[in-house]
Amino acid sequence: MNREIETKELIERAMAAQKRAYVPYSHYPVGAALIADDGEIYEGCNIENAAFSPTICAERVAIFKAVSEGAKCIKKIAIVAGEDMGYPCGVCRQVIREFGKDAEIIVARNTEEYAVYRLDDLLPHSFGPESLKGE
Repeated sequence: MNREIETKELIERAMAAQKRAYVPYSHYPVGAALIADDGEIYEGCNIENAAFSPTICAERVAIFKAVSEGAKCIKKIAIVAGEDMGYPCGVCRQVIREFGKDAEIIVARNTEEYAVYRLDDLLPHSFGPESLKGE
C-alpha cells in the first residue's frame, strides 16, 4: 500500500472511531487507528466513566484490541482529537512504547493537516521490555 494512502486511511479510520467516543464528561472525543505488523487495522475511541479513573484513551483501546487479536507490534498509529492536534498522554506513550518502539505516530486534525513523529520524539529515553533484561 502507498505510504501516503496508508497514512490518510488511518486518519480517516481514526476520525470514524472518534465519532463513537463516549465522552459525556469532558466532551473531548478522541479516535485512534493503528496498523499492526500483521497488516490489520484496529480502531479505538476514548470511553469515559463517572468515576474518572476507569476512563480509557482511544490509543489504548486500539492497541489493546490489536493485542487481544494476536498482534504484537504496531507499525503506525493515527490520533485525531477535537479541533486541535491531540497528542497521546503519558500513559498512552508508554503503552505505544511496549508494542511499537519504532512506530510512526500521526497526530491529525484531518487528512490534510497532520504531523508524523517517532516515539523517541515524544518519549525520549524511554523505558521498555529490554530495560528489564539489562540490555
